[in-house]
Amino acid sequence: MKSVNLTAAAVAVGLGMSQAQAITCDGINTYPDWPQTNWQGVPTHANTNDKMQHQNKLYQANWWTQSEPGTSSAWQYLGRCDSNTRITPFERHGQLSVCDTGLCNERQEKIQLRGMSSHGLQWYGLGKCLTDLSFDTLAVDWQADIIRLSMYVQEGGYATNPEKFTDEMNKLIDMASQRGLYVLVDWHQLTPGDPNANLELAKRFFTDIVTANKHRKNIIYDIANEPNNVTWTAVREYSEQIIPVIRAIQSDAIVLVGTHGWATFGHSSGGSVEDVLNDPVPFNNIMYTFHFYAASHQDSYRSVLDKASDLLPVFVSEWGAQNYDGDGSNDRISTQKYIDLMKRKKISWTNWNYSDDFRSGAIWKRNTCANQNFVDSQLKESGVWLKDWIGEGR
Repeated sequence: MKSVNLTAAAVAVGLGMSQAQAITCDGINTYPDWPQTNWQGVPTHANTNDKMQHQNKLYQANWWTQSEPGTSSAWQYLGRCDSNTRITPFERHGQLSVCDTGLCNERQEKIQLRGMSSHGLQWYGLGKCLTDLSFDTLAVDWQADIIRLSMYVQEGGYATNPEKFTDEMNKLIDMASQRGLYVLVDWHQLTPGDPNANLELAKRFFTDIVTANKHRKNIIYDIANEPNNVTWTAVREYSEQIIPVIRAIQSDAIVLVGTHGWATFGHSSGGSVEDVLNDPVPFNNIMYTFHFYAASHQDSYRSVLDKASDLLPVFVSEWGAQNYDGDGSNDRISTQKYIDLMKRKKISWTNWNYSDDFRSGAIWKRNTCANQNFVDSQLKESGVWLKDWIGEGR
């Protein structure tokens, strides 16, 4: 086995940001050049603690193995073998702000962020589908700009253990920030649909998260995922309770406000964009969210997005190519129409979702996260499309 000397360097890029560590892999065997031989002297395997590089990534064997590095639990991911000279999204754009109906970089140029949303952190979060390797895959291989971190309130989420989930969210924010990604912190209320039902929990959550991350300039806060079975007035009143909590700690934070009717500007519940236009949230540097699932939400929903984004700052914080439940067949034609619309109008987006859930909307095949095997062959159909759409023009 060849001797190795590992070094790591974290490069500061200012404003509380840093890039991921770059590891020197010189002298480390490259798969399939095994570090250990059999009794005939033929390289055939790795022993416990042996290191190998594969596809520009460094791995260490947890035990004796002949498996391909990165394809099973026999291997631990240590980092990338890059020189780490890439320009990160935060380095490219700096601190963002809302300008007119769009999102602008520090030079006041309108931009479009493209990235992925996690699934619920209680199911697919830290150490599962969100790891150093999966973050590197998204940030470096996919060249994404942003990750949305979905903190479910109910369904085994934040309400069951606020301290635990606050700690997990802060760790994930740090991991994403190290890679120069923007982070969308998603307060994923869904049932009950009235965000006021979780008002006190929301105040506690945002107080803790914003306080811990007030030094960062790459965080966006989404205060209500999909308000439903509730009026726009109730959502607006909720926002007037939560936004001051955030702004008291970080006055320039960008805040997203979920719209009524499952974030469709009321279209899914008989409302309209005019509900928001006639009764807007009375704060600056805010955006309104729109969600769609392309197989279910066709031309009438695209018209709502088109109209709303002409008049208001809109962020598509969740969407899929499938039915509204995130499952079923992918509709490429309808999805491409949305992609083209968002590209033309520079509407930022995060797709649902970066996990190996069984539904078609999860981009990874089952057991990808357990095996930490985030390679193209493990992508479902929607994942193949998403990688192309995120990386287009980069």
